[in-house]
Amino acid sequence: MQLSQTEREQLYAILEQYDQHPKVQEMREFIQHGDVTTYQHCKNVVLVSFWLNRRFHLGADETALAVGGFLHDFYLYDWHKTSSFHGIRRLFEMHGFSHPGSACVNAEHYFHITKKEQDIIQSHMWPLTFRHVPTCREAIIVCLADKYCAVVESMFRRAKVATTVGADVADDTEW
Repeated sequence: MQLSQTEREQLYAILEQYDQHPKVQEMREFIQHGDVTTYQHCKNVVLVSFWLNRRFHLGADETALAVGGFLHDFYLYDWHKTSSFHGIRRLFEMHGFSHPGSACVNAEHYFHITKKEQDIIQSHMWPLTFRHVPTCREAIIVCLADKYCAVVESMFRRAKVATTVGADVADDTEW
């Protein structure tokens, strides 16, 4: 899955204002899967989403796709250090269920995102978050790309993901 240099430049033009924000840069401090940071994971999801949309001519709104994909895990905490299962009554407080809401609140607060971008963020964990079903093609694309990246990142670690989605190994590389 490789994006052309032109496609990478178009993608970065959409995301530059978000990528340079100090709160977005905080995502580099948190591990997502294996040894992949939340920042790199979000970048991977954007690259795969953009690639899917372009290669399969899905006709998604590329700005909403890129912004929603990039901010889908903008929750800004180390989920490995938060408490785990405390019984069925508190099941929905666990990270897998609750982080889309936290990410959406942060994205709204710092960037005043659109309703479509909110939907992308809120529904990216579907079907786990069964009440938040993807309602637009952009949300479906990000949801699928997120699952793909999570599996690759967890099973094959960073180096394999980077070559799979066309990103460089380090977090600080260009798009």
